[in-house]
Amino acid sequence: MEITVADGLRFHVASAGTGPSVVLLHGFTGSTETWTELQATLSDRFRTIAVDITGHGRSAAPTDPERYSLVRFADDLRDILDGLAIPRAALLGYSMGGRAALRFVLRYPDRVAGLILESTSPGISDPVERDHRIAADLALAQSVERDGVTAFMDRWEQLPLWDSLAAAPESLRHRLRAQRLTNRATGLANSLRGAGAAADPPVVDDLSTIRTLVRIIAGVLDARYVRLGQLMAAAIPHADLNLIDGAGHMAHLERPEQFAELAGSFLDSLDTRDGDWL
Repeated sequence: MEITVADGLRFHVASAGTGPSVVLLHGFTGSTETWTELQATLSDRFRTIAVDITGHGRSAAPTDPERYSLVRFADDLRDILDGLAIPRAALLGYSMGGRAALRFVLRYPDRVAGLILESTSPGISDPVERDHRIAADLALAQSVERDGVTAFMDRWEQLPLWDSLAAAPESLRHRLRAQRLTNRATGLANSLRGAGAAADPPVVDDLSTIRTLVRIIAGVLDARYVRLGQLMAAAIPHADLNLIDGAGHMAHLERPEQFAELAGSFLDSLDTRDGDWL
């Protein structure tokens, strides 16, 4: 389905199942398709709502990079939930989607029934590292516009971040590449400019204000995000950290059964007696 938010931007949403609502937010270069298997697993007891984040999948790809900021997307997600008549939902965010989920819970805490963060960063605090990352993301944005999505993905998929996918089934790698190639150059470039890891101010100092229950998940092979998960678990009052053996950055695809168990058990533990978690 498509939902249009307050200023006319159109978002693609894929909903499945019935029960308390769970919003699923993909990472950079992803789409709602990344959650197909998880939605099938959870649909017997939850209503899952996967959203194509600004510039990705079948959602609109505006020309203004500022429209991609995760603060703006938090407002968009509020409008999406309003359009679906959902007052509160649990959120599951992967990588960039996890950063979007953090922005949402900090901006609209009363709308969040629980939070799952997979391979997620709270932003980059070190100013030198931030400057380097901004410059790198701008260069990537220019490259996807200059060379096109296919050439960009040829380079993107060679990053060490994806090394663990070499052990994944060939069918999974082909499916993932096909999904990534459905994206548009404008959307990916402006997402890097407006929603890159250094584009928004870091939220490290705000983590202690999060009051909802939080489950943090990372793959053991993804050392950087294990460290970031440890940092967030120590800072968020009601958070636990769960590591998945044999998985890297995309644990939900590399070890789908273990990931679904961790996500499902957390969602099952949330208090559904509150009548507005629907």
